[in-house]
Amino acid sequence: MFRFLTAGESHGEMLVAVIDGVPAGLPLTNECIDIELARRQKGYGRSERMSIEEDRVHILSGVRFGNTLGSPIALSIPNHDCQSFMDVQPVEQSSKTPDVIPRPGHADLAGCIKYGHTDIRNVLERASARETAARVVVGAVAKRILMELDILIVSHVIRIGRICEEQSSSMSLQKIQELSEASTVRCLDKTSELAMIAEIEEAASKGNTLGGVFEIAASGIPVGLGSYTHWDRRLDGELAKAVMSIPGVKGVEIGLGFRAAELPGSQVHDEIHYDGVSYTRPSNNAGGIEGGVTNGEPIIIRAAMKPIPTLRMQLQSVDMTTKKPVPAFSERSDVCAVPSAAVVGESMTAITLVTAILEKFGGDNLDELRRYFIAYNQ
Repeated sequence: MFRFLTAGESHGEMLVAVIDGVPAGLPLTNECIDIELARRQKGYGRSERMSIEEDRVHILSGVRFGNTLGSPIALSIPNHDCQSFMDVQPVEQSSKTPDVIPRPGHADLAGCIKYGHTDIRNVLERASARETAARVVVGAVAKRILMELDILIVSHVIRIGRICEEQSSSMSLQKIQELSEASTVRCLDKTSELAMIAEIEEAASKGNTLGGVFEIAASGIPVGLGSYTHWDRRLDGELAKAVMSIPGVKGVEIGLGFRAAELPGSQVHDEIHYDGVSYTRPSNNAGGIEGGVTNGEPIIIRAAMKPIPTLRMQLQSVDMTTKKPVPAFSERSDVCAVPSAAVVGESMTAITLVTAILEKFGGDNLDELRRYFIAYNQ
């Protein structure tokens, strides 16, 4: 079983991830993980913290001479923006001024009520999207496994604010990858890219923020991942949970998604053909999953991300100590993080697919896994 935990706070000493279940013999270096961390930090509309952090991973265990050992892998990402107010050592209460004004749209208030905190700093530091850097590290390891099985995962941004991508995504995943990586907003269409940048600049000038929609696609997926036999083994449910867990994501759809509710069944369901060698589909409205099981077509996932709730245009809040109305405090944040969220979405998709693949095929080392995977697909 592929499983992981992350730990760490936004302005603490570091983020940490521990992964268990990675087969032995997988080539793994700092460099291949750092590439994914750098991709997460890109994107027009990010804050100046991206230039402060310059994330780099440290592999602490589970790897020897560039290959995984089959034992748990521990990884860390130092926070260059580490702050004294997150010191783990005891301090005099009088020397610390608590933050008591929760921000609308964040976990601040609900988290304080749940855990009994009187300082929202105890909540916001862990609830911060900074934690997704640790997920990208885990996702980079998952992607290395998928790469060995010729499985490709890509992402691109469909919408930012009012601007929707004009270019159709009905192209090869390799082309989608090429175009999205060349765009500062991960958009496939240059005209739409420029309009999205202008939309971000307009929001920034008003102290506002923007959300949007991104799409993730995965090819090379075999038939039979997931299961229809129990609700919690359906792969579409697992993927939706994984992508929905990304901070700011408020909606997930697979294939046609919500559009399927508007059309008759004859225009929704993918016909089945046989070409003398294998089953084929003239369309992929199901997004690669039917009945909770992969059907061999590319997996297509879209996610809607809300605008970032930390605004320079301060919204109304309440002082938790006095209970009086006050403006919510403003902390340095992005104007738009949809392109970054798309990269995190790739990581969560990779983690979910690797988990399903290892569940089905097993293999304590990479050669075993590859052998079982190839034999199944022949």
